[in-house]
Amino acid sequence: MQPTERPLESKPQESRPRGSDRDSLRDALRDPADRGQTKSDIVLQSVQRLLRRGAITNLSKMLGRMHQADVAKVIGHLSSPKEKREVFELVRGEGKRGQVLSELDGDSIQQVLADLLPSDVAWLLKDLGPDDVAYILGFLPDERSAEILALMKAEDSTEVADILKYAKDTAGGIMTTEFFSLPEDATAQEAIRRLQQATDAEMVFYIYVTDKDEHLVGVLSLRQLLTVPPTTPLKNIMTRDVMSVSVDMDQEEVARQVASYNLLAIPVVEKDGTLVGIITVDDVVDVIREEATEDMLKMAGAIEEETVSKWSSLGSAKLRLPWLFTNLVGSLLSGAILWHFRYTIQEVVAIVSFIPVIAAMGGNVGLQSSTLIIRGLATGLVELTDVWTVFFREVKIGLLMGVACGLILTGVGWIWHQGFLGMVVGVSLIIAFLVSTSMATIMPIVLKRMGVDPAVAAGPFVTTANDITGITIYLTLATIFLEYLR
Repeated sequence: MQPTERPLESKPQESRPRGSDRDSLRDALRDPADRGQTKSDIVLQSVQRLLRRGAITNLSKMLGRMHQADVAKVIGHLSSPKEKREVFELVRGEGKRGQVLSELDGDSIQQVLADLLPSDVAWLLKDLGPDDVAYILGFLPDERSAEILALMKAEDSTEVADILKYAKDTAGGIMTTEFFSLPEDATAQEAIRRLQQATDAEMVFYIYVTDKDEHLVGVLSLRQLLTVPPTTPLKNIMTRDVMSVSVDMDQEEVARQVASYNLLAIPVVEKDGTLVGIITVDDVVDVIREEATEDMLKMAGAIEEETVSKWSSLGSAKLRLPWLFTNLVGSLLSGAILWHFRYTIQEVVAIVSFIPVIAAMGGNVGLQSSTLIIRGLATGLVELTDVWTVFFREVKIGLLMGVACGLILTGVGWIWHQGFLGMVVGVSLIIAFLVSTSMATIMPIVLKRMGVDPAVAAGPFVTTANDITGITIYLTLATIFLEYLR
């Protein structure tokens, strides 16, 4: 199925590049750190400059020397869909263009494929693995994806359709169906011969062994295969205790298992134990990066679908506003607390000197604790059974930091205002630290037990809550010891 060649848009005749431009680019790439730029920055600027000049020939040659992942990175950072399509069309060879597609983000995939016919897209995807094809088609409308699948080979389209039926963030959604497996009665000699002929398997890290019903029953390494007599059946040398994941397991848990057991690949099975695919370590790296980004965005009060430059200003504002409203309500509550203690403040105006310190320090120490706990829960370093151990550890840390900072504030308050206020400020900070670390430690763990993503407990919520409690503690103590502060 050879697609019709799509001509590029006509461009003004490009001028011959000046030698000084080439020399400056070469010098910049030699040591970009001296200019405060990375090599990626230099390459992106060079591509943009060649686009502006209409230097299509030179740009095409430059793209031809770049790795597909670097080309995808450049396309992802271009500002307009037109520029993205133009650069993508300059990549030589359908195979490399397909690989570039598999490295792009969802928005860029939609933009570069917007003007291509379904037959052209199918031709670009013909050499990709089913997991990469499923990834690309997952960002296209269902109707268009079905049309592209219909134009692909029946065998390939079936494998892709099998992956597409699973949710994107599950083991089934990120697995590849191109794996190497053999029946348990096969001999080592037969396994080696079959292995030499297995050109379709994506990465043969392990040999998976199945029974007559395609159920996963064992696994063995290539080294095991080569160190036994040729007539040895695989069932005699395989490891029966196989680490596997179910098709509906969350991709974050899959990544955790691969990292915990130092695996290069992990098999994916149906509920009845049927082997349907594998997940390789390169896909796990992408999952870890994706999940870490999602957690960090949530902890910052943003949303996982939002990226720095992909959304419009209005769209980004709508996504961030709910979190800012949390801050707004918290700030109004802080204002109400200040109003409630207005007579205390009127009696000793010097109290206001340390309100920003108490609020900021309590919020920051709570954010530190919640960040550590949330990342620990996400990576498996902290389990729900560790709740009290982690809690008491963080409280001790909060106490030590509170004493250190409280002593400093006591001294500053004593020197600044020549009175008992420094003692009140120091004690208030110690108590605020204890409350902040306790709240920031318990909240993510409680949410985890409730089945709620603990990342939502960080960022604006924890900071605002600790600001309020810190101010309340400080002003309450100041009111109690008002007689000593006058």
